[in-house]
Amino acid sequence: MHLDFSPEDLAFQQEVRAFIAENYPAELRGKQDEGDELSKEDFLSWHKVLAKKGWVAPAWPVEYGGTGWTATQRYIWSEETARADCIRLMPFGLSMVGPVIYTFGTPEQKAKFLPRILSGEDWWCQGYSEPGSGSDLASLRTKAVRDGDHYVVNGQKTWTTMAQHADWGFFLVRTDPDAKQQEGISFLLIDMKTPGIEVRPIITLGGEHEVNEVWLEDVRVPVDQRVYEENKGWTCAKFLLAHERTGIAGVAASKRGIEKVKTIARAEMDGDKPLIANAFFKRKIAELEMDLTALEFTELRSLAGESAGKGPGPESSLLKIKGSEIQQRLTELTLEAVGHYGAPYFRGFGEGDNEHPIGPDYAHRAAPSYFNTRKTTIYGGSNEIQRNIIAKMVLGL
Repeated sequence: MHLDFSPEDLAFQQEVRAFIAENYPAELRGKQDEGDELSKEDFLSWHKVLAKKGWVAPAWPVEYGGTGWTATQRYIWSEETARADCIRLMPFGLSMVGPVIYTFGTPEQKAKFLPRILSGEDWWCQGYSEPGSGSDLASLRTKAVRDGDHYVVNGQKTWTTMAQHADWGFFLVRTDPDAKQQEGISFLLIDMKTPGIEVRPIITLGGEHEVNEVWLEDVRVPVDQRVYEENKGWTCAKFLLAHERTGIAGVAASKRGIEKVKTIARAEMDGDKPLIANAFFKRKIAELEMDLTALEFTELRSLAGESAGKGPGPESSLLKIKGSEIQQRLTELTLEAVGHYGAPYFRGFGEGDNEHPIGPDYAHRAAPSYFNTRKTTIYGGSNEIQRNIIAKMVLGL
């Protein structure tokens, strides 16, 4: 593995840095700095900038709107966007359903949905988990009964991220209740404005409205919105989850997070010395950096495999496990560093108040971020399930 960038890669890195510096929305940056909740329009503002440039879907094949970048360029892109604290683009269209559609979809589905995913015209959500069917996803009970050229869908989904903003959703539904669990599932694309759909908010430990319950009652979905064959949706589901788990690793963002922890530890005092001088705290940072470096090399090997024409395989489970655990350790270390200034839900004073906020700016999001990342080892398939996948598919146990 060659670790040095070529002159061409270094030139690309400078191009990316300059583009971000010149084009990242100033209003969005201001909201991030203040720790304000971001709206749908905020997320789409950066998406649309990248769509106009043609950089919104680096992993897609060129014929469907991808960039044609090498694995190294994609790595540089993720590093530079994390370095610049760019918000993460919503993955549900770009990283999840988009690859499913261009891999398994009909020509009509590709023509209809892919351009709208790239432009940001359609915001997507994921209808997988149900009460009682999370990591054991194949036990899902939402039913779709064929009625002529439509399916009639009834059931409930939960933990549906950003469904309150969604125009479309991709749902796993049971179309053959008598088949073996994985063999009776279909993959449907559903317009979220269809009568019979109700989205109910779930407020998280961090105080945000990020996830939802989605109820479906007699929702009529055209059969031509089914991707791939009836009762073969599990094939699409596994393909999608491999892409999702690779993205969950979040190596570049965690590297940026460690830099921030070091900055905080230089500013916070431990007695008469900066916290960064505390031997126990330094050891925690060092251990985290070593684990993240190992994960980074694993991710690079995975990217190299994709460049050689191999899709994400069982190794994506390893990326998911270690990446999510590192994110949890990182937010825990950040909360430890800010101390009592990281009081949960503290967001400072409102506009017009004549009191100064208590504590430094970097402390206000420490507790909400810590609470929010408790879920990372659960979503995308719990880490216990990922270990089972590795045991079976990699170790042959």
